[in-house]
Amino acid sequence: MKKNVAISVSTDPIEDFQEVVEYARELQGISDFLHCDIMDGKFVPKKTYTDTVVESINQNCLTMLDVHLMVDEPTNVLDDYIEAGANILTVHYEAFEDKEKLHKALEYIKKNNTLVGLSFKPDTHFKDIKMFCYDIDVLLVMSVEPGASGQKLLPDTFAKIKEIAKFRDANNLNFKIEIDGGVNEENAGELVDAGADILVSGNYVYKAKDRAKAINTLRG
Repeated sequence: MKKNVAISVSTDPIEDFQEVVEYARELQGISDFLHCDIMDGKFVPKKTYTDTVVESINQNCLTMLDVHLMVDEPTNVLDDYIEAGANILTVHYEAFEDKEKLHKALEYIKKNNTLVGLSFKPDTHFKDIKMFCYDIDVLLVMSVEPGASGQKLLPDTFAKIKEIAKFRDANNLNFKIEIDGGVNEENAGELVDAGADILVSGNYVYKAKDRAKAINTLRG
């Protein structure tokens, strides 16, 4: 039986933030999620938009918003993005020096009726974040170094997904495995076979002549 995979289309390639809302409306009913990449210029070098744009997207389309916070002090802005309409709100493991604060942040997101996401960079080992996987709805695996669009997917991603999927099954957990970075038609099938449930796509969809066809190609 073929596994259903969800597609979360990233706004990362878009430089003009006015265009983000138009892009969201264009892909409404075609993509499963809009992946809102929020960067503060500190956690990663690039700086993007804030909660005001997310709120505008939410007011202008019905697509589920998959908000990925790549920011230094995520606790300070959780309310902003919850109120802006995030359906999934993802924070980074590396953004919290005090891991007790991370645990509290995950609890806070869930308490506010928002799906809880946790992400980690390629250099972070999965064994370091296992303890938090009992409290989340989505585990976002960075398959490139966050902060720059257009990178190639790192080859060790497939083994990492299999390790996570094995852990999830062994512990009867039901969080979704999401992959972000370098996803295209050449690797999508293998990512899904390894255990991925949600594929994030930036350049592959954004630069496609037929974006709807590109999204369906990723579905397999």
